[in-house]
Amino acid sequence: MTKIAHHPDHATLMSYAAGALPESLSAVVSMHVAMCPKCRSEVRRMEQLGAALLSAMEKQQVEPVAAAALQIPAGAEAASAAHESDDPVERLTGSKLDDINWKRLGFGVWHHPIPLSGDASGDLRLIKVQKGQAMPEHGHGGSELTLVLDGSYTDEVGTFAAGDVADLDDTIEHRPIADSETGCICLIASERKARFTGVIGRLLQPLTGI
Repeated sequence: MTKIAHHPDHATLMSYAAGALPESLSAVVSMHVAMCPKCRSEVRRMEQLGAALLSAMEKQQVEPVAAAALQIPAGAEAASAAHESDDPVERLTGSKLDDINWKRLGFGVWHHPIPLSGDASGDLRLIKVQKGQAMPEHGHGGSELTLVLDGSYTDEVGTFAAGDVADLDDTIEHRPIADSETGCICLIASERKARFTGVIGRLLQPLTGI
C-alpha cells in the first residue's frame, strides 16, 4: 500500500474515540484506523486522554452523570481488533473483497449495501467503479466518509488512493472519477441520502436508496 495521504478530520477521530459517531461512519473510520498506524496511534492517545480526565474527575468526586458523559467507550479497542484482523472487509461483510456479491448500480458502477443495526440511521455500502468511469455529480445531506480499499479516484477535492479517507460535509459537491488503469473500490458511509445534481442520478436514487 502506498503512503496514506488523506485522513479523517481531527473532530471525526475524536468522535470515533468517544463512541459518538453514527454506526455507518464509525465503520469506515474503524477500517481506516485498521489500515493507518498514524490514526490508530491518535485514537489511542485520545482514549488515554479521556481516561485520565475521567479519573481526575472521579477523584474530585464529581456527579456520576458528569463522569459518565466523559467516559470514552471502546473506540481504540475496536481499532485494535480491526488491526488484528487480516481482512477488515471480511470482518465487516462476512466476505473477502474478491468474493463480494456486487449488484449493478449503473453503467460501470456496482454496489454492495451493508446492513446496519435496526435503530441505526444512515447508509453504508461498498462501491466498485470500472476504470475511468465517473460517478454522477452529487452533494451530501450530511457527513460522508469514503475509504478507498483498492485502486484510486480523483475529484474536486484531490486524488484518493488505497487507505485514504475523504471526510466531506454538506458544503461539498463532487464528481469522483475512477483511475483509468485500476478502477476503484470504496467503502462509503453517509448520514443522509446524497443530493444528485444530474437527471440520471436523481432517476436512479429511488431504486438504489443512495
